[in-house]
Amino acid sequence: MFRHSPHRRQAGLTLLELVAASAILLVLATMALPLARVKIKRDKEIELRRALRELRSAIDRYKDAADRGLVAVQADTEGYPPDLETLVEGVPLSGAPGRRIRFLRRIPVDPMTNSTDWSLRGVQDPPDARFWNGKNVFDVCTRSGGVALDGTRYSDW
Repeated sequence: MFRHSPHRRQAGLTLLELVAASAILLVLATMALPLARVKIKRDKEIELRRALRELRSAIDRYKDAADRGLVAVQADTEGYPPDLETLVEGVPLSGAPGRRIRFLRRIPVDPMTNSTDWSLRGVQDPPDARFWNGKNVFDVCTRSGGVALDGTRYSDW
């Protein structure tokens, strides 16, 4: 038969073991935090590239449709859309009354600014212009002044 010994040691952690385990967990957590920040930033950069590709593709499809005469354009726009909302709302097809062609379902959200307010550039704008002329949309970029993981500015993408 098994008897309990009065001098038997209790199972569990000593205070010293608990402090050592907590210190190890703290070191591991502080090492993981910068990695998590980099991953979040990288994910935002991937989303920004996707949104820019979607917008630029829609602008190119509009320009292609204008060049083929499928949509009517103003003479001084060189066939580019007047604004981003036009890409969502669509434009009437030439020679097909009542039919519209849309180029975007919605304006993508800029992941860097959490807004659909993109910085626009027109064909008539100088290459180094910081403000849009308001006549047409040739290109888009983020309004964020941040710097990417590769050292480039997001506004230069």
